[in-house]
Amino acid sequence: MDLYARVNILDGKSVRLPRGNIEGAIPLDNDPIARAKNWIAQGVDYLHVVDLDAAAHRDYRNRPLIDSLMSAASVPVQVAGGVRSPAEVVRLLDAGAWRVVMGTAAIEDQLMVYDLCRDHPDTIVVALDVRPNEEIATRGWRQNSGRFLEEVLLDMSSAGAAAFLIAEAGRDALLEPPNLSILEDALAIIDEPVIAAGGVRNLDDLRSVMGVETDGRRVAGMVVGREVTHGRFTIEQAKAAIAEGPPELPAQPEPEDEPTPIEREIIDRYSRIADECEKAVAHARTAAQRHSEGKDRRAAAHGLAIHGRLAAASELLETIAKQYSEDQAG
Repeated sequence: MDLYARVNILDGKSVRLPRGNIEGAIPLDNDPIARAKNWIAQGVDYLHVVDLDAAAHRDYRNRPLIDSLMSAASVPVQVAGGVRSPAEVVRLLDAGAWRVVMGTAAIEDQLMVYDLCRDHPDTIVVALDVRPNEEIATRGWRQNSGRFLEEVLLDMSSAGAAAFLIAEAGRDALLEPPNLSILEDALAIIDEPVIAAGGVRNLDDLRSVMGVETDGRRVAGMVVGREVTHGRFTIEQAKAAIAEGPPELPAQPEPEDEPTPIEREIIDRYSRIADECEKAVAHARTAAQRHSEGKDRRAAAHGLAIHGRLAAASELLETIAKQYSEDQAG
């Protein structure tokens, strides 16, 4: 797992945001470039730089400073905050950004993100702020999008997003434990790297995130910041914990009776039914969103996809029912 160090920039200064609240920003350093170099000296793998003025106020006064920071950095830098247009993506990439992070824009202008992923492969990262019910929050946690984690992950994965930053809207990383189930769900839905962006309280939380595993996949990265500056642990200690590897999962008890080949086949079919139904739900939510945007033709396409998914699930159910009937007759 890689370590990303967060550098929040507001009015030319490094700050931290309790519960993501920009109005309550606490100044940390008058020199964000020096702060970035300090993170690099401590051994982080990447820098995650957030332009809070651009994100909150559409004020791009920090961009020249961020350009200088990228020139001075000896590790790859991904830039977030206020990236709302193809022109700004191109400008940041030309200025030296390794990757560009899009949050609200990925929810509100998906076609633009599709085009950007096509034109600039492996450079567009999608950041998702997830509420406990897995609805995606936008505009600095101030709005609910009406869209949910699964459908957005599926949409942006099909668009070609390079990776996903997953954070929990409203959580204070210094006081509350991370929601591991959100990370588990993300790993189960998409194949792209999942990066935990919400922070952790301590090394035990870091190890818990490392231990999240779904179908052999694990969290690819962790964004750190306040937990280090508050002395909860050091980058050196975090790197040592990562080098030790994820904690071993508890041994699962062996089943008393192995399922027969026919039972295995039925279990597999039920799993496939669940997959088809989940995809139908995602298409239904997207169809509703397209209708609300007046994009009826796109909504209709998702409607056809719903019908196909449900038809496949129905066919699998009929196959299972036929199998049960044959077993009873036998």
